[in-house]
Amino acid sequence: MILEVRDLHCGYGADEIVHGIDLDVAPGSIVAILGPNGSGKSTFLKAVLGYLRITRGSVRFDGRDIVGLGASAIAARGVGYVPQLNNVFKPMTILENLEMGGYRLASTARADRIKALFGLFPLLRERRGQTAGTLSGGERQLLAMARALMTSPPLLCLDEPSAGLAPLKVAEVFRHIAGIVQLGTAILLVEQDVHNALAVADRGYVFAAGRVAFAGTADAIASDERMREAYLGHRRTAS
Repeated sequence: MILEVRDLHCGYGADEIVHGIDLDVAPGSIVAILGPNGSGKSTFLKAVLGYLRITRGSVRFDGRDIVGLGASAIAARGVGYVPQLNNVFKPMTILENLEMGGYRLASTARADRIKALFGLFPLLRERRGQTAGTLSGGERQLLAMARALMTSPPLLCLDEPSAGLAPLKVAEVFRHIAGIVQLGTAILLVEQDVHNALAVADRGYVFAAGRVAFAGTADAIASDERMREAYLGHRRTAS
């Protein structure tokens, strides 16, 4: 497994939000974390990424313990992250954003990586000189994902990539999420859009009250009507 989480407990101050989560992500797979608002999805992700203190449990990335490392150290080890908000440098162009994402790379390697990502995200190639602040929400999301992929991370964590997007943009974002694994990157996806998340995911974890209510293949979750009614609700319509 590229990511192994065991008995993870975390929260904010004295308030524990996540109570003993176990979760695995296999190399090159897409794993969705689903569940209602307040179920602990984003809190769990922030703890794995080093933004929140873990009070108990273990997190192993690529076979190494990363508990206690800060967010910068975890990112440097190869964990990419695209937050829901403030995920691009708005005054910079698309090309400049990508160059910033790969600033640690040698110039030749950086240029090669940008070329590969332009192949995966042709819209970004066409608009490489456009400033990020003038892009639509969906286009900014694509740029944020591309920038996070500049260093070829083995694992990319996405927090609500479809939030606030119109349906056509949501579909475009999920098409690209499905294509990212072709680059050899696994994805851990926190998402409210159950239908689209399960359509691209290999496995899913349904959170409820800070615990795993159900874990299984995406097909198993999608076909379990009782699970959908109890924890996932109906298909969301983006605005």
